[in-house]
Amino acid sequence: QVRLVESGGGLVQVGDSLRLSCAASGRVDSLYAMGWFRQAPGKDREFVAAVRWRIAATTYSGIGEGRFTVSRDSAKNTMYLQMNGLKPEDTAVYYCSANIFTTGPRGWAREQDYDYWGQGTHVTVSA
Repeated sequence: QVRLVESGGGLVQVGDSLRLSCAASGRVDSLYAMGWFRQAPGKDREFVAAVRWRIAATTYSGIGEGRFTVSRDSAKNTMYLQMNGLKPEDTAVYYCSANIFTTGPRGWAREQDYDYWGQGTHVTVSA
């Protein structure tokens, strides 16, 4: 079991920056990857970025290319999403996710790849 708690969301203006955090607890020694997804009102949840826990490799969708940076601090068991140059279309609930090592291959860029989810943190970007 992995428990995830997001923080850092809020109401900001166009062009502002936010840093989201996701604190993991429980089976953190078995983490394979952690990811960020977001869901805008009336839309499906979509992949934003992910980080491989042990090697710190990262992958991104095209959503925040050049503006978003995912990272992790293994000493704090925390993943971050630095978001710069925020736009109104970035308004969404941002969810943290995690999966753990298994005997088979694991993906890390799709919703179905993840086993554990946080409760979400709201980000609102006003024009």
